[in-house]
Amino acid sequence: MSYSVLMTREAEQDLERLFHFVLERELAREGGDLELAQEALTAVTSAMKMLERFPFNCRKVSVSPFLRELIIPFGATGYVALFEIVNETTVVIAAVRHQREEDYH
Repeated sequence: MSYSVLMTREAEQDLERLFHFVLERELAREGGDLELAQEALTAVTSAMKMLERFPFNCRKVSVSPFLRELIIPFGATGYVALFEIVNETTVVIAAVRHQREEDYH
């Protein structure tokens, strides 16, 4: 079985925000790695592809068995994607955050 993975507008904005955060941080750092933002974005989008086949392998975040989080390692920390398995063919990513952020935006 294969799922279609869709992103909400908010999740797309989260990815953009996270990309710009890393880019700005690296620009401000002496000897910063300007490719790091793209590498982080690639890590997140590559990990999301796993949801096409195995969304139920991710941890539950509520009583509902369909609301889950995908943990995405990157460097010493990583990212977390909140998603819902909507039906037998569709997964919707609702939000993405850095693991050190307080909560989803």
